[in-house]
Amino acid sequence: MRVLPAITALALALRATASPYNTFDGEGFPACNEVAAVRTPGSVDEIQDMVKRAIKDGQQVRASGKAHMWYDTMCSDDPNTVIIQTEEVNNIYDFDLEAGTVMIEAGVTFLQLAEYLHKRGASAGYTLVNWNITLAGCVAMGAHRSSIREESMVAAGVLSLDFIDGSGQLRHIERDDDNDEWLAASTSLGLLGVIVRMKFKIRPDFMVYADQKTLDDEEVLDGDIAGMIEPYATANFWWWPYKRKFHWRYYDVVPSNKSDQQGFQNTFSVTKAEANAIISIWNSGRYLATSNMLAEDILFGLWEKPNFREKTTNEDIKEWPVYGWNYDVLIGGLYPDQKPVWEYGMHGYTMELAFPMTQANAMLKRVRELFDEEQKKGKIMTSTYRTGINIKFGRPYFDLLGQVTYDTADGADWKKGAIMLDLPTYRPSVGDGSRFNEPFYDKLAKVLVEEFPCRPHWTKNTRDVFKMAVKNIDPDHIARFKAVREKFDPKGIFRSVLGEIMGFY
Repeated sequence: MRVLPAITALALALRATASPYNTFDGEGFPACNEVAAVRTPGSVDEIQDMVKRAIKDGQQVRASGKAHMWYDTMCSDDPNTVIIQTEEVNNIYDFDLEAGTVMIEAGVTFLQLAEYLHKRGASAGYTLVNWNITLAGCVAMGAHRSSIREESMVAAGVLSLDFIDGSGQLRHIERDDDNDEWLAASTSLGLLGVIVRMKFKIRPDFMVYADQKTLDDEEVLDGDIAGMIEPYATANFWWWPYKRKFHWRYYDVVPSNKSDQQGFQNTFSVTKAEANAIISIWNSGRYLATSNMLAEDILFGLWEKPNFREKTTNEDIKEWPVYGWNYDVLIGGLYPDQKPVWEYGMHGYTMELAFPMTQANAMLKRVRELFDEEQKKGKIMTSTYRTGINIKFGRPYFDLLGQVTYDTADGADWKKGAIMLDLPTYRPSVGDGSRFNEPFYDKLAKVLVEEFPCRPHWTKNTRDVFKMAVKNIDPDHIARFKAVREKFDPKGIFRSVLGEIMGFY
């Protein structure tokens, strides 16, 4: 009984010192509601020491790169959790273009790798996502580029992984599609340990073009969606539901002497004046549909034009197609005189679900029906995001928990790839933060999860959506992943809300 006061005192002390660990959105947007400490190692050895120390102290551990999260699902709700932030462990070495490989450490971002490779006449091909994410984080969460023709899963570019596991030991895993350890590590959700090194595939650098067409709703909803996406190295749609229009963006390789233009795409960046203007309109849109309609009209017009500048002059590019080096055109980043939207207080909600390509038309038509049902009630729904609703695509890639895996118990044909409905929405900074016609978004999620064999993106959904959608994850895959997790982390020190919802503990 003498032990109980000590335990109580420890618990009170932890609660007194615990604080949120935030997403990329910053204060008020927790990825973990309470954590005991945030540690920033400078080397792989330091990561290993920190994991061992946490094990000794009876703490849970979560690795974090850029905190590319939207909701509080990164940790468990145990406040005795330590965050190991990996950004400063970012060496790139053993570059070998002839062999087609390079070694990268835990905190290397796409921007770092892209610049390093470009200087050496190389690229990472199409295993790309946003500039502000670590590659290790992408692999852990099953991130991807939008492509059916090319390998779009980031994990598809990985040849080997090094983890610090739940005993504090270093584990090395080679790519082996017949080995459940690899199939679990390929989309690990951070539950197997901290990814500290990766051997990554590279190729000679190349140039691409970007082009865009505007389509009416019917041309996509009743059209050959696969035929519009599959022929290109990468392609996607942006949907403007109030306008009943789509922007169809597609990219492919061009000879390096095709153009002297060096296009650079704007990803997430705006000026302060632009941010203030759109925030004002969207905040009033919490109460008035007409404000959201106006905003969609304005942003649609802006997105008709190339969201590119000439990298060497910083001048706007005004005509399609755009040409440039692959990373600059496919991903890009921030314009030098701008900041990302969240630094100006422009925050959002999101929901992303993946569906079999064979059901692409049916899914988009169902979403259109739901929009139209609200309009009949006098509630006109719009996109409240600067680029519209993002419709992405994924080439099939077999692992246990990825969005685009196949041969699953749902009986759906995932071997033709997946379509992702990525629905970001503006989070009002007035009132209680709820959106215009807030109940619609819960209804949309429930209808899609119940009517389609859809799978959630692992960082872009609420706990409630994960709880609904877990029934669509193959139970055999869950069991096989759990067996690997118990081998790598038998005490569950890398526990998370996601792992709990999936039944891994």
